[in-house]
Amino acid sequence: MSGKQKMKTIAIYSLKGGVGKSTFAVNLAWASASRSARRTLLWDLDPQAAATFLLAPEADARDAARAVFSRSVDPMDLCRPTTVPNLELLAADTSLNGLERLLFELGKKKRLSKLLESLEKNYDRVLLDCPPGLTETAEQVLQAADLLIVPVVPSPLARKSLDDLVETLVRRGGKHPPILPVFSMVDRRRKLHAAAMDQYPEWPAVPYASVIEQMGVRRQPLGAFAAQSPSAGQFAAIWAAIEHRLAKD
Repeated sequence: MSGKQKMKTIAIYSLKGGVGKSTFAVNLAWASASRSARRTLLWDLDPQAAATFLLAPEADARDAARAVFSRSVDPMDLCRPTTVPNLELLAADTSLNGLERLLFELGKKKRLSKLLESLEKNYDRVLLDCPPGLTETAEQVLQAADLLIVPVVPSPLARKSLDDLVETLVRRGGKHPPILPVFSMVDRRRKLHAAAMDQYPEWPAVPYASVIEQMGVRRQPLGAFAAQSPSAGQFAAIWAAIEHRLAKD
């Protein structure tokens, strides 16, 4: 049966920061746009704006990111092309620091879902770089996303932290999208990292690598300057697994 495929939303989410969340968001968005040739939007919802920093070197601080949620700005008015063909960015800015209070005051639990519906005709894939923690934004993300990517730093508690997350999500919302855990910042020279990976060999993994650190200097995804690197290949493989999962669902 032919027909246009429905837009899919992939959220990159973690309970805490410092796990490489924005690195995953930027590189997976590049893979979506370049490897899969999808019309892709990366929506940066994190007030720290790391993904915006990496993808929009010339971006101006517009203080409009929060206004999208209060209906005073159309999200398409803020979507901007990046240097990557097929990839656009809805940038974060300092106004997102007040987003939690705004969402609480609005009392609209499906505001993000409605905004994503308005983007359906323009994009095939939307990736959400989420703020860490169990926030009102996170709860709206959990209602709107088709798939949740959860970066985890390898440790003996990796499985427990993921189980705790799932239990908390179920307790707070009753349901959650499918979860794909991914090991991040892996250093196999560390015994605890190696042990965690051996315990869960089915979890995709991206090792700690100096080329990934170079993203912050070059302000580009790996595919733009190190497409042949093992790290770029690992992100591409994770994206292929995501596409397979979305097609199956």
